Amino acid sequence: MRVYRNIEEFENKHNAIVTTGTFDGVHYGHQKIIARLKEVAVQSQGETVIITFFPHPRLVLFPEDNDLKLINTMDEKIALLEKAGIDHLIIIPFTKEFSRLSSLEFIQQIIVDKIGTKKLVIGYDHHFGKNREGSFEHLKHYAPEYGFEVEEIPGQDINDVAVSSTKIRNAILNGDVTTANSYLGYPFNITGSVKKGDQIGRTIGYPTANIQVPETYKLIPGDGIYAVKVNVHHKDYYGMLYIGNRPTVNGLSKVIEVNIFDFNQDIYDENIKVEFHKYIRGDKKLKGLDELKSALAEDEVASRTFFR
Repeated sequence: MRVYRNIEEFENKHNAIVTTGTFDGVHYGHQKIIARLKEVAVQSQGETVIITFFPHPRLVLFPEDNDLKLINTMDEKIALLEKAGIDHLIIIPFTKEFSRLSSLEFIQQIIVDKIGTKKLVIGYDHHFGKNREGSFEHLKHYAPEYGFEVEEIPGQDINDVAVSSTKIRNAILNGDVTTANSYLGYPFNITGSVKKGDQIGRTIGYPTANIQVPETYKLIPGDGIYAVKVNVHHKDYYGMLYIGNRPTVNGLSKVIEVNIFDFNQDIYDENIKVEFHKYIRGDKKLKGLDELKSALAEDEVASRTFFR
């Protein structure tokens, strides 16, 4: 997959099969669009092109709104789309100036002039352009004039519940990683560097790696204990991860700490990837370190049992 960080880097294609969107999560709904995109490309001997945006439009248009966190970092999204078999990924820098493009200008300048789109495949209820004025009907109206076809993918359901990035984000925030993973089609994960903590876990037999996630916009699951899979040095280990303010030891800030089972290596300042597989329990204040150690022993049993 070729990645373009600016639309100007892309050379107009004569047979481009295109879709556009933020694709946060690259979830089952997105995967259906991608599958159709690839199918059309094979039929017409064309090349698949995805147009996405960075930063996420809401982060630019509503900078005072700090509530939006994203399922994927851009690097994670690139990896997922490459794995899906896309030929070209165009990442358009999203600015307030770009947001003022009307839907017709977006069609003329991006879809037609820059890309040379032969067919545009979009998801159900997709909107684009200034004030999200563009729609499937809009595209259908202009497609014949500008020489491309357009196709809309119907809403994708799982267990009669429509899949959306918003529903997945809410599930993750609520600790419901089981539901989130079923919608994503892969385990939700975070990647970060291991930093030195206060090493309280080590004193009670549960040493933890303190993870710092560099991207401030990355979604972090709700507080609690999770059964996780940890990738260190390209090798997978099981473990249990804690997210919270550590009320038992009067912690002052939120931490992400993982106890990696059957592991004893120095990994400070190294990057590790953590996949969330099951929510074990919520965070709670215990009476002291002895009670904390007892609770962690139960969490370890629950986590190991899950992975058997």
